[in-house]
Amino acid sequence: MTLSKLVLSLLGSLLIANVSSAQAPANLAERWSTLRTEQPKLQIRDAARALGASEAQLLATNLGQGVTRLQADGNQPREIMRAALDLGLVQAITRNENGVIETTGVASKFKQAGDKSDQTDAKQDPEKEARERNIAGGYLGGAIDLRFHFENWKYAFAVAQPGRDGKLSRSLQFFDAQGDSVHKVYVRSEAGVAVFDQLLATFRAPQQDSQLNVLAAVARPAEKPDAEVDLKEFQLAWKEMTDVHQFAQILREFKLTREQALRLAPAGMVERVTPEALRTLLDKAAKDKVAIMVFLGNQGLTQIYSGKIAKTMAAGGFYNVLDPDFNLHIRDTALRSGWVVKRGGVTSIEFFDKEGTQVLTFFGVRERGKPQPQAWNDLADSLPRVK
Repeated sequence: MTLSKLVLSLLGSLLIANVSSAQAPANLAERWSTLRTEQPKLQIRDAARALGASEAQLLATNLGQGVTRLQADGNQPREIMRAALDLGLVQAITRNENGVIETTGVASKFKQAGDKSDQTDAKQDPEKEARERNIAGGYLGGAIDLRFHFENWKYAFAVAQPGRDGKLSRSLQFFDAQGDSVHKVYVRSEAGVAVFDQLLATFRAPQQDSQLNVLAAVARPAEKPDAEVDLKEFQLAWKEMTDVHQFAQILREFKLTREQALRLAPAGMVERVTPEALRTLLDKAAKDKVAIMVFLGNQGLTQIYSGKIAKTMAAGGFYNVLDPDFNLHIRDTALRSGWVVKRGGVTSIEFFDKEGTQVLTFFGVRERGKPQPQAWNDLADSLPRVK
């Protein structure tokens, strides 16, 4: 082959590669459009799975059509969430593989003196800097109660598109490195529209690129063999807990998965309940008006609801709480185990899926410094145990 023919051949190959690359998003958009026509009620997360893509990639196919990519490097996700405190009434939606939690309300702000997230000396202490980075000026307690892990936030979008009711819906949507949803914030008042528009203008990414370098799902690390666990020391550490929040440190210290730790807990500290106990718990909490705390999240964020619930029902393959300002949807057929757990003087109820991943946790609502209400303890005692 002559040099000129070789050059032409290489240029042709590059042209074909570029055309293929440019067509990939369009092809995905077309496939998604076809799927939506065939299954109009299909959720975007399930559509992404069916199409072999991520939810973030599907959303990115609509850039310029009501979807705007936002800056998401460094501390930008935190600053977006801080700005979102001014949206007023919002609906906050957080999900994992088998559960969704949706709360409508107004997020609380920290008082100026209590917001430490801008302290300059934090940069001199790496651990302190990491803690401060996960503060967004509010969301601690109140109607919208969130716990952030911004290090796992990768992509951000502002979305203004017609909803299923035909009305324009405005939302902020955040995703992790795998393109899975971390959190969504929907504007629920006219007063929030101007704030949303200003936020979009402030944080709009300079490059509106639909190509996302999403990563493959991270494989779950192998569980440490039970025989290698210092069982005596682990159980002693459990018994010496004075606060339930110390549990995370114990897991790290002994290198245990959460479900494994429950399995190896000291006698009398843990009882296993059936997966069906989830329905019993929700139904009884609604009937007896027992105030509960629900924790549901993913690697990037945990959302917490505190209060009483009213309406529970099975629908759409989920068991649901369907109240005006709070919805919970759990794919309970995916649950493998449930546990009543006693730590640091507090009783929780935790459910795990068939992969051993925690789906959600319940606590009884209590006043600071006081024990959990007897009604909560009675509810925990009433759940069906595994024989």
